[in-house]
Amino acid sequence: MPLLAIENLRIWFGSNEVVRSVSLTLDRGEVLGLVGESGSGKSVTSLAILGLLDPAARVEGSIRWQGQELLSLTNRDLRSIRGREIAIVFQEPMTALNPVMSIGRQITEAIQAHSSGKSAREARNQAIHALEEVAIPEAARRFGDYPHQFSGGQRQRILIAMALVHKPKLLIADEPTTALDVTVQAQVLDLLKTLQREHGVAMLFTSHDLAVVGQMASRVAVMRHGQILETGPSHQVLTQPQHLYTKSLLAAVPTLRTDRSQPLALV
Repeated sequence: MPLLAIENLRIWFGSNEVVRSVSLTLDRGEVLGLVGESGSGKSVTSLAILGLLDPAARVEGSIRWQGQELLSLTNRDLRSIRGREIAIVFQEPMTALNPVMSIGRQITEAIQAHSSGKSAREARNQAIHALEEVAIPEAARRFGDYPHQFSGGQRQRILIAMALVHKPKLLIADEPTTALDVTVQAQVLDLLKTLQREHGVAMLFTSHDLAVVGQMASRVAVMRHGQILETGPSHQVLTQPQHLYTKSLLAAVPTLRTDRSQPLALV
């Protein structure tokens, strides 16, 4: 049985169908890359897994977590899974973190939300350990600092610490490096790969960057206009693409041999 199985997922906002019959599976410890241009439906699909879509959204199909149908659960039942078994890292840490709460308080609240029996001291120690695990320097001293006192890369690391503090079985990384410069992006990707390997967590990694997905994922699904166009092992999809759109995405990546006098190939 797959850890996560999505079958014929369809999502509407009003009369606009934004996800169209999407089917995906994810096994334990596997990293699946979901790649596509902005607006292709990657983030909407990710949010649907955790029941985080706007109430105006209409969702049909099936999302099964370890055999359990998530779309039939109440919000209360979903909250027991969200964060504890399935966690998410959003792409913009400054909007994901509360600007008027210290990062230590935010992490300890995340801990105590699913571990009500833990004392404040135990939660604090666990939070500091989580910050140290994602290489936040002087974690104990900076426990009371606020999000604006950290760099963009450090804020993303704090989000990763919050997501992994309960040792979830699945981490959804929704374009987690989009807002970072190239050097910091590489550091965050290395951190994610290390933590994924050490914790054995499965990962759904969404991105519009083919190079990043190639580094992170063992399997890739290509998405456009709310549909999965191609899926397969990452080395196969990225070196021997079968769909015209995948070929176009790869052709649009500039190289040192790219003729800058010509427009990039687009579908």
